[in-house]
Amino acid sequence: MKREYFTALEQHPENSPLALSDIIDNLAFNEQGLIPVITQDATTKMMLMLAWMNKEALMQTIATKRLTYWSRSRRKLWVKGETSGHVQTLVSMSFDCDGDAVLCQVNQQGAACHTNRQSCFYLQADTDGQKVVVTGDPTPV
Repeated sequence: MKREYFTALEQHPENSPLALSDIIDNLAFNEQGLIPVITQDATTKMMLMLAWMNKEALMQTIATKRLTYWSRSRRKLWVKGETSGHVQTLVSMSFDCDGDAVLCQVNQQGAACHTNRQSCFYLQADTDGQKVVVTGDPTPV
């Protein structure tokens, strides 16, 4: 992990711009060349999903403002909404303090989850009752 680069940024003056390309070059992509991406609704702040990007998906997202991920199961780039119509348009992107995670705030059109729920996080843990409750009905297709 390239932690040293991000440690140095802890002392960087607030609101002093950095080159986006420098940040991207120092991100801690894993051994498969992937980085986790948390996607959040820019308006409601609801966490919509967690997915993965490689550098190409990250660059395509920046260029097109359409969220593009790396599908680990299909082993190819995946533009959110290309088949479902449930498009995610980039509003803002930020990186965590270690450079090993990305947060994308988006305008979500339609459901974020492949189950047609607004969020992929619909399995709510009741830790006191030691059970999980399914929340959020799927929207009709």
